Amino acid sequence: MKKEDKVLNIEKLEGLISEYAHFYVTNIEGLDAAKTSALRRECFKQDVKLVMVKNKFFVKALERKGIDVAPIATAFKGTSAIMFCNTGNVPAKLIKTLNKKEQIVALKGAYVEEGCFGADQLEALVAIKSKNELIADVIALLQSPAKNVISALQSGAGTIHGVLKTLGERPE
Repeated sequence: MKKEDKVLNIEKLEGLISEYAHFYVTNIEGLDAAKTSALRRECFKQDVKLVMVKNKFFVKALERKGIDVAPIATAFKGTSAIMFCNTGNVPAKLIKTLNKKEQIVALKGAYVEEGCFGADQLEALVAIKSKNELIADVIALLQSPAKNVISALQSGAGTIHGVLKTLGERPE
């Protein structure tokens, strides 16, 4: 490969790293064409970009972007497919779902929420909440006291109305 082609590949990977906040280093070696196509379709449905990379190029692109890959350096051995996404737990859920029947995708490492995760931490990655999920949780927590007050006022009004109606219907 010519040096110009190598530089172009590294720059393309830098662009992907800039575009997506999270990435998963996986191994899809041994998949036939049909399974690879099915995997790519699932990734597309979930807004995950699946890219086959040369490890040296990807590590160089990460270094240029200032990302420390030392904690997951062992992930960059052998054949690597990178899953890029903007929601941190989507690829983990996808990997877990696909691997329920048979081992299709092997997690080698991940960079999520500015932290590195190893191959044995798939469950932790599935449990990570996305930004939108955290915002929804905060909104639900903020709405809870107001809902309780409104519910109490509505039930209290019904109770008072019932007492007044009973008192009004009682013969004197």
